This record gives sequence, structure tokens and C-alpha cells, in this order.
Amino acid sequence: MPSSLLWAVDVYGRVYSLSTAGQQWDQCRDAHLEFKRVAAVRQCCWGIACDHNIYLNVHASDLPIRYQEETFENQRWNPVDGFSDRLLPSDRWQWSDVTGLQHQPLEGFQLPSANWEWEADWYVDENFGGEPTDKGGWTYAIDFPATYTKDKKWNSCVRRRRWIRYRRYKARDSWAKIPCEQAGPLPDPFNDISCGGWEVSDEPAGRLSLWAVSLQGKVWFRDGICHNNPEGSMWEELNIPGEVVQISCGPVDLVWAVLWEGQLLVREGIGRDCPKGNSWVVVDSPSPEVGAIHVAVGVNVVWAITKDNKVWFRRGVNSHNPCGSGWIGMVGEMVMINVGLNDQVWAISCEDRAVYFRQGVTSSELSGKAWKAVSVPRDSDRSNSSASTGSMHSAGCFFGGEVRLQSQTSVLSDVDSDTERNSVGGLLPDPESLAAAVSTSSGTMATSSAAELDMPKPRIPKVTSDSFISELVSDREGQVGRRDGPPTSGPSIPEEGEPPAGEESIGEQAGDSKVATGPPTLVLSPSQPGDPQWSNVDLEEAQTHLSPEDGLTHLAVGGPPGGTETGADTCSLSSVATYHLGLEELYGPDEHPLWAWVSGGACAVDSHSPLSWFNSVGTNSSAQSMSLSITPAQSAAWKKQIFEQLSERSKREMDNFKHYEQAIEQEASAPSEEGEEALGHKKGSVWVKKGSMQWWRDWKPHKWTDIRFALEQFSGAEGNKDGILFIYYTFNEEKKYLHAFVNEVTVLVPVLNEAKNTFAIYTAERTKQRWPIRLAAATELEMHDWLALLSVSCCDSRGIHGPPSKQAIWSVTCKGDIFVSEPTPELEASPYPMPCDQMFWRQVGGHLRIIECNSQGVVWGIGYDHTAWVYTGGYGGGFFQGLSSSTDNIHTQTDVRSVYIYENQRWNPVTGYTNKGLPTDRYMWSDASGLHECTKANTKPPSPHWTWVSEWAIDYSVSGGTDREGWQYAADFPASYHGHKTLKDFVRRRRWARKCKLATTGPWLEVPPIPLSDITILPCGARGTLEQVPLWAISNKGDVLCRLGVTPQTPAGSSWLHVGTDQPFKSVSIGAVHQVWAIARDGSTFYRGSVSAQNPAGDCWFHIPPPAKQKLKQVSVGRTSVYAVDENGNLWYRHGVTPSYPQGSSWEHISNNVRKVSVGPLDQVWIIADKVQGSHSLSCGTVCRRLGVQPMEPKGQSWDYGIGGGWDHITVRANATEAPRISMAAPHEGLAQQQSQTPPRSPLPTQPQDSQSNGNVVGC
Repeated sequence: MPSSLLWAVDVYGRVYSLSTAGQQWDQCRDAHLEFKRVAAVRQCCWGIACDHNIYLNVHASDLPIRYQEETFENQRWNPVDGFSDRLLPSDRWQWSDVTGLQHQPLEGFQLPSANWEWEADWYVDENFGGEPTDKGGWTYAIDFPATYTKDKKWNSCVRRRRWIRYRRYKARDSWAKIPCEQAGPLPDPFNDISCGGWEVSDEPAGRLSLWAVSLQGKVWFRDGICHNNPEGSMWEELNIPGEVVQISCGPVDLVWAVLWEGQLLVREGIGRDCPKGNSWVVVDSPSPEVGAIHVAVGVNVVWAITKDNKVWFRRGVNSHNPCGSGWIGMVGEMVMINVGLNDQVWAISCEDRAVYFRQGVTSSELSGKAWKAVSVPRDSDRSNSSASTGSMHSAGCFFGGEVRLQSQTSVLSDVDSDTERNSVGGLLPDPESLAAAVSTSSGTMATSSAAELDMPKPRIPKVTSDSFISELVSDREGQVGRRDGPPTSGPSIPEEGEPPAGEESIGEQAGDSKVATGPPTLVLSPSQPGDPQWSNVDLEEAQTHLSPEDGLTHLAVGGPPGGTETGADTCSLSSVATYHLGLEELYGPDEHPLWAWVSGGACAVDSHSPLSWFNSVGTNSSAQSMSLSITPAQSAAWKKQIFEQLSERSKREMDNFKHYEQAIEQEASAPSEEGEEALGHKKGSVWVKKGSMQWWRDWKPHKWTDIRFALEQFSGAEGNKDGILFIYYTFNEEKKYLHAFVNEVTVLVPVLNEAKNTFAIYTAERTKQRWPIRLAAATELEMHDWLALLSVSCCDSRGIHGPPSKQAIWSVTCKGDIFVSEPTPELEASPYPMPCDQMFWRQVGGHLRIIECNSQGVVWGIGYDHTAWVYTGGYGGGFFQGLSSSTDNIHTQTDVRSVYIYENQRWNPVTGYTNKGLPTDRYMWSDASGLHECTKANTKPPSPHWTWVSEWAIDYSVSGGTDREGWQYAADFPASYHGHKTLKDFVRRRRWARKCKLATTGPWLEVPPIPLSDITILPCGARGTLEQVPLWAISNKGDVLCRLGVTPQTPAGSSWLHVGTDQPFKSVSIGAVHQVWAIARDGSTFYRGSVSAQNPAGDCWFHIPPPAKQKLKQVSVGRTSVYAVDENGNLWYRHGVTPSYPQGSSWEHISNNVRKVSVGPLDQVWIIADKVQGSHSLSCGTVCRRLGVQPMEPKGQSWDYGIGGGWDHITVRANATEAPRISMAAPHEGLAQQQSQTPPRSPLPTQPQDSQSNGNVVGC
């Protein structure tokens, strides 16, 4: 998981960030102002400074923020001037938007703020619908508005062209002030801010919802925030039923606010088309007597704090019920709380002002288990060499009520004036009396002079939190009330997980301060490291039993000195004595900072994240202090409990392996030369593994049959291994068996579904038939055990061990499983290459959607969630866990994908569109084809390894567009769908999406932070070496990127270099001598000129016309060949590509039913094909290789098919092994001619060789 940031503000207005990969608070040096509050998300951080203005800090990235401004120049033809800017009075403006309704001259475009800059001047867009236009970029039509074409006709009376100019956001990693709008009412100064809503909609990219509260209690919404416009457009005021003091916005549709009276408001009606919502609902405070002062929301959680600093959790909150059902009192006393990513909770304690993290928050237990303090130093603490060796980390948590000194020769000054000193009833002495008291109680401090103890002039810091001031006042009043006796307690509030009276809670502390029964006592001691966790162990009482030799010095003020009872009576941590308001230095070297605000909206952690924030240097001392309060009886009880738990765990783990049969070793010894049996010298052995499974019968009627499965593995005297698979079944009451040699197995494929834990075994013959041996195990664990055992046995029989070679061929199935094959020199031999159905594929752990490689060993992949991964050089992971060969370079890998179902409706004259269709219609809830019924209830994740992470939601990002409710319309099922209703549309559908998540392991490391959609690596020869390996990629937003610093030693590279484009792209490929081809989302093709090792990004794009009436979707470039696949599954070859003219001349159609193409460094062509004929049916997703590819015949002659179906991606761009040419002898020339006359086999329908033909396109 990549690092992320936790943001916080201390009471002096300084902004800090804490990285999940770091161990210290880093101060934001760019912040020249003091800040009150911050609201962080992944890509940026919003803040309110002490001048009440809102500032934005956008994190720096290799991907720039660019916004495209466009305007259209319109002209009309007249007989005198031809085309000119003299338009009719009823025409549109000469310079207008695309609709012609808005006047947009070039000089009318201004930068939104000083944080933007222009990239270049205005220029004409010469691309129209994926095809190049004339030099002037004009498109023609009969009239305004009409359908435009790039060709001028005799009746073309009007024309227009598009002008483009880009502006770039330049204020990165700095606090930029958000400008106020010139028009409309200006909002009054802001007091609170909250940012969220990034999961409400994916369009536009990076969309955010920013809510703010003004000093007058008004609520404002910032509209138009997205990736290309991070500052937003304008403020909009919302009507509210009262004065709001604080607001909180979640990632989806939860927005809660706190009223001045202590009640809470819930915003309803928030959705994709209405991110502001439409109404408010009032919710009562958790406690009737005490109002709420703070609220924080997440995806499905709401936390609140009341004025008595109690923490509350709202149960029953979700998207359908944003108000929830009731409050639950939680343990702890906090002044503010914040909910971050994954509903993780952060808070600031009211006692020590430390940041706390809520442990144990999961999707099944949203309230968590315990609070734990974030105990890390600030960046200034590590550079402070004068700090005492016994001092605590600056962010540590103090337990006990003592006032801690910076050193033995310095004292605290916590009183702002003499009036405040007197108001606490002598609780804090003056410097002279304090020094005298210290000198009488400790001999080491007697030598300190009064000059060293003089108090500097008081300096009041800029307090950044309103709750801080109220808490400070209430605590001072509380100290006055506690002078003469314990305070009166209010009504008790039931808290979740509260232990019974007389018992102790190991994990938490109720948060109530220990009430002193004697006179108030101020305890001064050197700084001692504290336990960062909440604990109910009374450290104050424990410390009173320590001797002076332990280094603790007690000072009693206002009571008998030296007494045990008075030593235990200390002032509260939240008292005025803990705030150093009079010191010139904000914090001493041994003091923890006082936090006023924390924001976890950008901090990606969960309950299992390995954070190093909770380990303080004072752990040993804390454990020592804690052990003083543990009795021998408690220790004995704990030991007994731990022993019982270990015994139960051992029994449980042994029971899990009872159903496994033991592997049997049978020695096959051979007689010696003397005729005696050689004992102790094993000539060979046979290992037998048996089990019960089910087998999918080969003949009709096909059904699952119970069988006995056995694996016999032979170990020869020379170490060679082989084996046989046996399937024993019964047919017509007769026992029969099937067998397959292990060295004939070509691939083992797991096929997980809800019904069976199945896997398929392929051999070369069964690959040709498209009919593998399908077996089903009783449990998933048993299936993984067999897969691991069979995979190791197959590798042993072929002598393949360890990670894949640099020349390996990689592929990915439609389920995301990764397979790799080691190419042999005979694979690309000519004229008789090894059939690719004999290739052996082995699985590598991990889960990817796309994978690319080259012969230098650089391998990159992209997951379904667009996350980039780089290969670490290991082998294993997944179901190989536990094998000795799979422990190195194996890391955790996650992936997220969406599952789609369709809601279908038909129109009738009475009720309109309903879910009652005709008898011949598709299911009203179905998949994309309409052939399978898929409802919300019965649709499951792709496999049991996936878990749902969201609810069903309407998907608006469907090809063809949708209306406001997500519907697409058509004349009938199936047909071409469009996003607007017409009179001829009698059916409609809309797509629902639900996200699921997979967690696995494999030899992959994440490459943050830019999500990618396509990737390509320069292929090179087997002996070629490159100092820098060129690597290009397409981001999920369509930006073209070039990776810098990629080498075989550092395959992840160092940074991204953005390559400018005029439109979003979707595919890119780099071939030999740095040929870079790319395809835009509109299907147009481009060639990047002047790319070299010295100029890795090139200079400019050259537009390449696509095949007639076709839109390309993928391109692959080899040594001299360029192949492309269009959206209809046609494969095209680019003619005329030469070093002097690398753009080529024309396209030639090769085949159809092609899904993906990969061209290797030797110009070998491999594809993923559909509609391949098998023994039982057509197979989709089959690996095929082009035969007959020669330097003089780069298009090849026919297809040879290999493993499949169910494959989705393949790359041969690392296979640079050239096979030796076979010279045919004279006697065999006749045979060669005879073989050349036989028609080659081709699994794909042949097409006429038309250079611009679409062919007979067959859909998948």
C-alpha cells in the first residue's frame, strides 16, 4: 500500500503531516499563516487560516493539471466574399461555444486566478471524429446547426473550426488562496470546512464536495471542484433551519452539521445529479442535558462529541438511512473527532491534546475497540541535539496528573497574568516559592539559582480551536471547584463495553480523571516516557511507591510535603498547568505538541495496517510502571488463560488437517551386482498422493461424477522426476480409469465459482479439443493444496524451477490469473516451429488485467482498479503460500473491480416503462447479453476470493451516454442504445455496478500514485542492453506518460514525464528504434516523432488516418511491424513502415475475431482470438500465433492456436530468442513443396485481402 498522509494543526496554527511510511510529524513550511482547521483528501488539502480565508494545497504529481479552453470560429459563404465572418442576423456569434448560444471571443478568456498559467497560444484543432481535416481545420455543413463533415460539398453554406488553448495549474505543494467571485454576494468569513463526496460520482474525474460554515452560522457549498478545476467555480449558500457551528462531509452522501443549540442536522437527497442535497433533518443530541459540539461522518458511520467531551457513536447509519437509529456512548473524552478513509477514526484527547487512533475499526465492527495514541516526534525534535536522553517523544501521551519539567533546571509558566494566578486559588506558586520548594525536596535541584527559574514575559499564542478556549476555561473553573473536594458528578451515561464495578478493562480507560480526596497537590517530576495507549492502570499511585533513587522527585504545594497520600493527589491533565502559554519557545525538547485539529481524509489505513506510530521510546518505562500495579494473582490468572488459549489453538490447527490423507512413499530398490538388495542406497522412490474429488464427465450427458484421484511421482536415481495422474471412476457398474502423464500437462487453471471449487488440467491433445479435465475438490483449501502439488510436480518433470526467465511469455486470464511460459528456441523456428499448444504454462501469484515486459527482465502490470504493479523477481504467492520457493520478494496485492448487471424495461401505452416485458424479451434483470438472469440478490462476486466493498449503484459511465436516471433507450432488444428518449424507443435499460475487492499475494510491488489504463515497454534483442529502458503509459484519465529511471536494477523507475496531447488516449506501444504509436479515445491513430534515448518524450504527434469507417482500440509495434485492433475485432497491418517514413502508407486487413495483439522484438505476432472452433463448441479467449512471418512476409500466412479459452491478454515482447534457420536438404525438397501446398490450419475465418475492407465482422 502506498504511503498516505495524516494532517493535523497544533494550537499555535502550525500545519503538520504524518506519512504512513514515516515516524515523525513534518511541518508544512510553506504555510506562512497560522491555520485554524484543515480538511484533507488524497489529492489535496483544504484549510482555513486565521484570516478566515480558505486556502488549497494541491499535492505535486508527475501528472499536470490541465484545463482545455475551446471556442469555435463560425463563417458563412456568400457569392461575393466566399466564406467570411459576415453572418446573418439570425446566425450564431462569429466566436461561440459548441452550441452557438454563448459569445466566446479569444480575448474574452481569462485565467480564473493567479494560480493558473497559459501553456501556449491558441491553435486550430485539425482532428475531426478521429480523422484529420484540411490544414485549416474547417468542417462544413448546410446551415447552423447541422451535421458537420470534414469535406466541402457544393451545398456547404457554413463552416466552423475549433480553437484550443490549455491552461495549467501551477500552485502545487503550496497554500494557494481561493479567490472570491466577482459577481454575486460574497460569503462572510469562514469558520469551519469539510471536504468529501469523491465517491458520489466518477464524472467528472476528481469530483469533490466542499462544505463550509461562516461565522454567522451559514452553510456554503463550493461548486465545480474536479481534477481539471481544483479550486472550484463558485460558492452557493444553502438554506438552514438554524445557526450551524460545525459541519462534516463523508466520501459518499453523508453530511451532518451541528447547530448552535447542540442539535444536529442531516442533509438528505445527496446524489450524482444533486451533490448539494435538497433538505435538512434535525436529530437530537446524544445527551438531552448536554448538546453536541462536534460531529464526524464517514461512509457508514457517524461520531459525535458533546459539550462534556463524551464520545458517541451513531448506529444504523447507511445511504438509505442517513439519520441512523440511535446513539451509543463510547469510552474516552475528546475535544474533536474525525473520520478518515475506510471509516477509520481519529480524535484529539481533552486531557493531553494528543492525537488518538481508534483501533479495531472494520466493516463488521464499525465502532472499533480501543483508543491508541499516535506517539511520534516532530521533525524539529529529531534535530534538537540538546534534548535530554530521558525525555519523551514530543507526541507522547502523559498519564498521571503531574506537571512535567523540561529539565531539572527549568520550570513551567502556565499563568497568563497575576489575575489568573490568583483565580486558581494558589494552585500555581510564583517562581520564587516554586524554586524554594524544589530545592527543599531534591538535593540535585538545590543548587539552581533563582535567576535560572525566572519566568519570561507571558505570550499568548493564537489558539486555533474554539473548543480549545472553552475547554481551557472549563478546566480552570474545574480546578477551582476541586480545591476543597471532589466535583459533583452528573448523570451517568451508559458506555459501550464499560466494565462492571470493581473490574478492570485491559484495553481502555473510561477517561474520567481520578478524583483527589486530599488537599490539591502539584507534582513536579523529570520527564518520563509514557505509555501511548489508554490504560486503567493508576500510574499516579504506582509512582508514589517509587524511591528517590528511581529518579522521581515529588513536590507538594499546599499540602504536607513527602506524604504518600499527597503525592498521589495531582492536578488534572487538562488543567491550565499543562498549557505553556507563557513560554517564548512553543514547545520544549521534551514536550509533546498540543493538537487542535486532525484530518484523516487522506490517510489510507485500516485495522490491519502495519503502522509504526505507536511505538514510543518510553515503552520500557511505561511497562515498568504498569507492572507495579499488577498483582501476583492477576499474573497467575493471565498465565493460565494464555496457556488454555494456546492449547485450544493447537487442537484447532491439528483438527484442520484431519481430512488430509498421508502421502505414501514406496521405495523401489534395485538389486546390487552381488544379487543382494542394496539397503540404505535408494535407487528410486515413488510418492503417491490420493484423494476424493468430482470429475466432469467427458461424454453426454455431462455431469459431475465422484471419483478417486491419485498422483504417482517417480524419483529416479539421477534426480529426475516424473509422474502420472490417475482418475478412477465407475461407469455402468464397471471400474475404469483415465490417466495423464505429468510431463504432458500443459497448464493447470483454477476455475473458482460459487458452486464448485474446480480446476482444469490441460494436455496438448485436450488443448486442441478445447476440452480439459475438470475436477472439483470438496474445499477451497484442498483445491489449492492439489494445485500447488501438481504445479510443483509438473515443473519438476520439465526441469523448470524458480522465477521466470527474462525471455518468458506472460499472459493473463479473464479472471486476472497470471501465467508464464518459458519459450524454447524451436518455438519460433522456421519453417517448422513447435506447435504452441505444446507450450507449458505455470501460474504466478498475483492478480492483474494487463501485463507487459521486455527481454531485460522489466515486467509491469495493471490491475482492474488501474493500479500499476512492477515485478520483483520472485516466484510464488497465491495458492503457492507455504512453499519454500515462494517466500522471497512476495508481497500483498489488492485489486478492486466492478460487477455489472442490467435493469431492462419495456414501454406500454397504459403504464409507460415497466418491468413487464414480452414473453420473448430478455430477463428484466440480466447480464449484458440478456441471456442470463442476474438480480441484485443472486449476483455474486467473481469468485469466493472477492468480497463486496460497496452497495449496488447506478452506473452513468456507459458507452453511448445515459439520461439523468441512468437509462439508455433503443427501439428493441438488442439494438443500439443511446442516452436520450425518442418517439421510436420502446425499450430501455440501465446498468448497475457494485465494487468488490480481492486480497492476494504475489511477486509484485505497487507503483504509486497515478492510476494507469495501458502500458508498453521497449522490446530489445536478446543481447541488447539499455541504460534506461523506455516505458510509456496511459493514465486512466487519458494522459500520455513516459517513465524515467527504469533500469533492470530499478524496474520501478523514478518519476513520470507528461507528454502533451490534445485529447485523451487509450492505447500506446513503443517498438524498435523508439517508434511510439498511440490511439486516442475517439479511435484516431498518432505517431510520436523524434523519440530517442536523448529525447525520451519526443517532439510532436503525427496524425495517422485509421482504416475506413473503423475506430482502432489497441496497437502493438515490433521491430518493423505495426499491428492494430479495431473496436469490431478486426486485425490490421500497417504497410510501408520504413526508417525514412515511419508513419507507413496504408492499412491491410488480416483477420477478424481478434481481442488483443502483441508484436514481439522479432516481429512475431500473437493474438487473443475469439470464436475458435473446439471439439464441442466455439471457444473465446484463445492464444494464437501467426505462422509464416518472414522478413519478406511480415504479415504471415495462417494461425496456430494454443491454450484457451478464457484468456484475455498476452505479451511476447520479451521473447527475443532467435531460432537457427533450418536448411533443407535436396532429397527433402519435394516433401517441403508438398507440405507447402497443403492449406494451413486456421482457427479464424479467412478474410479477403482487401487493404481497406471491414470484412465480415463477427461479434464476440
